[in-house]
Amino acid sequence: MDDEAQTAWTDAGQPGLARRLGLATATAMVVGEVIGVGIFLTPAEMARTLGSPAWLIGVWLVMGASALGGALAFGGLAARYPEAGGIYIYLREAYGPRVGFLYGWVSMLVTDPGLTAFLGAGMAAYVAHLVPLPGWGLKAVAVAAIVAMAAVNMLGASIGSGVLRILAGLKIGLLAFLAVWGFASGRGDWSNLEPFWSQRPGSAAPLPAIGMGLILAFISLAGWWDASRISGEVRDPERTMPRAFLLGLSIVTALYIGVSLAFLYLVSPANLSANPNDEAFAAMAGQSLFGRRGEMAFAAVVVISVAGSLAAVLMAFPRVYYAMARDGLFFASYAAVDPGRGAPVRATIVQAVLGSALVLLLDSPARIIAYFMVPTLAFLVPAVAAVFVLRRRSARRGEPGIVVPGYPVAPLAFLIPVTLVIVLQAAREPGTAAFGAGLVAAGLPASLLVPALRRRMDSEQNQSSEPGSDLPGEI
Repeated sequence: MDDEAQTAWTDAGQPGLARRLGLATATAMVVGEVIGVGIFLTPAEMARTLGSPAWLIGVWLVMGASALGGALAFGGLAARYPEAGGIYIYLREAYGPRVGFLYGWVSMLVTDPGLTAFLGAGMAAYVAHLVPLPGWGLKAVAVAAIVAMAAVNMLGASIGSGVLRILAGLKIGLLAFLAVWGFASGRGDWSNLEPFWSQRPGSAAPLPAIGMGLILAFISLAGWWDASRISGEVRDPERTMPRAFLLGLSIVTALYIGVSLAFLYLVSPANLSANPNDEAFAAMAGQSLFGRRGEMAFAAVVVISVAGSLAAVLMAFPRVYYAMARDGLFFASYAAVDPGRGAPVRATIVQAVLGSALVLLLDSPARIIAYFMVPTLAFLVPAVAAVFVLRRRSARRGEPGIVVPGYPVAPLAFLIPVTLVIVLQAAREPGTAAFGAGLVAAGLPASLLVPALRRRMDSEQNQSSEPGSDLPGEI
């Protein structure tokens, strides 16, 4: 079996997260985090903008290679710091607890519940293609999906990881089927892929086209880094995490190229230009593949894909809050692990409640993602750059440095395009970028107040202990 049930205990005699996850689960986490609804929507805009199948393949390969460079850096970091928490751990080690707290602050209050709500709402929207739903029905399905996936993960890491592996396997199988059957069915036209090498007349100018294509490809490939949050539960993380990143991203990039080309083969350039709605493009591809009931069949594929993403985020995200609480930077209840299930139940409940609340309160949870896309991505830059910081620090101390294959080219291959995406996104939506930056700034006073309140609460609960004696220093 991939996972081994066991209970881990901390030095203080408290239940902790056990190393029970193997390569299959870690790879499934990468696939689950990356493959969502994006691949069913972005190929249309990429094809219209780039106007060339060869250019589309090139953009996928460039961003896939960039992601692999970042994955190599994260693999080295995960091998050196094999703890639950991912980016939070790397920022803490390289720049200090306060920077780590700021990342956790943004993740817990906005980004994580926002993405959870976005996935829940997206899943409900495609369920509505199968069963007509009123407005309140859409919200009910979204909340039910969030609660169900949270409950699965609260049953224990073994059960949660099992569901994750099944859904990731279904995703891979369905996308591979779409790519292969798209061509094997003979229902498309090879002339739709012409001209193959040069841009089609009416396409965007080369530089803007490539820039937009890179942004869309990056968005569709985003999220793989969150798999690092489960490093503390992976067996032999020094070998498993780098392999999981590379294997997962290689699978996803190959599937994305195959599906994109199959869609272009099925949908004529004329229909592509006449239907700017990306969902209409997906519906046309589905109808070509499955006939009159193509829309429903395609909707079912998307529902399975989004369910896999929801399972992944509800497993990975609470690990950051768990790690912060273990460091004494957040409330102790977030570090509670059920000794029988081996899962951070309370942290998972908090994320599910916040995500469900956003579904109920907001008409468009996607706006949360838009507001905090820039600051969320901005944390990626110092996280990957931590490889340079920590290697220099190790060299000064005469210690072995973090091992990153292809260093320094690999991390730079990720840092340069990500920085470009951040700049382009901030230029497109300066207001939302500024709002997100303001939230990060609001975390500065919280980084002082929350740990202080934690120490006070611990002192009141355990008068026999010296206040704060088991906690790290102030941040």
